[in-house]
Amino acid sequence: VWFQFIMCQLVAIVMLSTSISDEIYHKTLGVLMTTPINSFQIVAGKLLSKLLQLVILIAISLPLLAIVRIFGGVPWDFLVCGICLTLSTAIFFGSVSLFFSICCRRAYVTILVSFLVLGAIFGLVPLLTAMLYDAFRWSEHTYMNFFAHSHPYFQMIFNTGKLLEPRATGMFNIHWLFSCGVMLGLSTVILGLSIALVRRIALRQATGQAGLFEVRRRTFREKSNAAARAGTIRKVRGKPVLWKELKMPLLGKRKKTVIAILILTLLVLFFTYAFFADENAFDDEEFHMLYTIIFMSLGMLFTIVIPATVITSEKESQSWHLLLTTTQSDWQILFGKFAGAVRRCLPAWIFLMGHIIIFSSFGFIHPLAIFLTAILVFWVIVFHTSTGIYFSSRFKHTTTAVIMNFVLPAILWGLIPFVIGIFTEIFRFRFIRSNDTLEYYIDVIPFIQNIVVIEGTTNTTYMYSRGNYNYNDSFHWPQGPSDALGTIEWMIFFMLLYLFISFIFLWRAKCNFRKKIF
Repeated sequence: VWFQFIMCQLVAIVMLSTSISDEIYHKTLGVLMTTPINSFQIVAGKLLSKLLQLVILIAISLPLLAIVRIFGGVPWDFLVCGICLTLSTAIFFGSVSLFFSICCRRAYVTILVSFLVLGAIFGLVPLLTAMLYDAFRWSEHTYMNFFAHSHPYFQMIFNTGKLLEPRATGMFNIHWLFSCGVMLGLSTVILGLSIALVRRIALRQATGQAGLFEVRRRTFREKSNAAARAGTIRKVRGKPVLWKELKMPLLGKRKKTVIAILILTLLVLFFTYAFFADENAFDDEEFHMLYTIIFMSLGMLFTIVIPATVITSEKESQSWHLLLTTTQSDWQILFGKFAGAVRRCLPAWIFLMGHIIIFSSFGFIHPLAIFLTAILVFWVIVFHTSTGIYFSSRFKHTTTAVIMNFVLPAILWGLIPFVIGIFTEIFRFRFIRSNDTLEYYIDVIPFIQNIVVIEGTTNTTYMYSRGNYNYNDSFHWPQGPSDALGTIEWMIFFMLLYLFISFIFLWRAKCNFRKKIF
């Protein structure tokens, strides 16, 4: 139930990321307005057609859940609650993605903006609200009552706890129908705004006026013509693909908007740091684990999405075929795409490395964490960039490539450990040390490596501040070394392993360049 609850949200965002932008970019939205179809039918049809596939996937899981119910232990209330919360939350996530697809031309921009906005709504807003209640000593009953009824994740946690420990949650009376109603109500508001915006843009196209994306292209073309007349055209130096990828602006065309968002993010981050400083939480390893996991998830989000679009975006704009007719070799194209993707992903990792460096300089984290985290960040960027370029070369559409680049880590670091754990429990009486396989595999997961590094470099802060850091017994791997030197060797081993796998993906991506290009 939890798996389909989370995965349906991710899939809904990705599948609806190009629902309206494709119509706008290919100038078919104005043609639709000349038919009896209105803007409401366009938006509703786009949303429901994509969500129909999610409904089918959920329906496929119903027989399995029914079998579990027949064997006992899982009441129907929990299953119905999980399915309804999954559908209502997926509709809300899909509505948000559809709305941003009207404003953003690129699929990866829509996906990233949707993830960030929804992360702020479901994660940052409750956290800031809790901090305000704690800072002003307000009653927590109102805060908990509101989010417990309206927040779908609170609802899922509550109902799961009620399933496992009924007596522990007997004091609360929370019903999931209110949360579903809140999600559907918010979806209605967002879809209403989408309908109005779609109608406006479609009428502009139908009457021959400049559309949303055409204005930007014309402005760019006028600037290019003006630069040509003035003789200020920049000449290509070195490898053209690499030059083109490196010249792409990091902040995009909306620089002021991005800078304003960054400033707001830094202010919110400063506020949260000030709150935890007042609580004297800088010495707690849980504080650093929370922030590093959040920053690492943010970096991985950008590193999963952006590389998966470097080739499919050119296929969709029909410029990929022209690039293959040039004198550039496949390895030169691959290197240029790889370098450009890494360059655009690096800013997302500044928060993680900045957190480690800042708190290391103040003595809350041992400086060894900087080196270990740099190793972890290095291979994560290379690995996800390589897989993203492979899927981008393998598929024609950006949506498919991005979904597959999400599915791969979910299988590697989620499904496979789950299956190994099941077989470990089945054969634990037959093989005494069968649990070692699962523990060795868990060491491969990057989030586990991050937790081990933070735990090993912050749980001895008192000794480190006095110059007596324990290098021999600070790290607690599930099945790895406990000393600092062994941890460095262990991390380097994993880095080399992932680099080898990354090279295989890049090689296969190069082989796919000239296959099925039409």
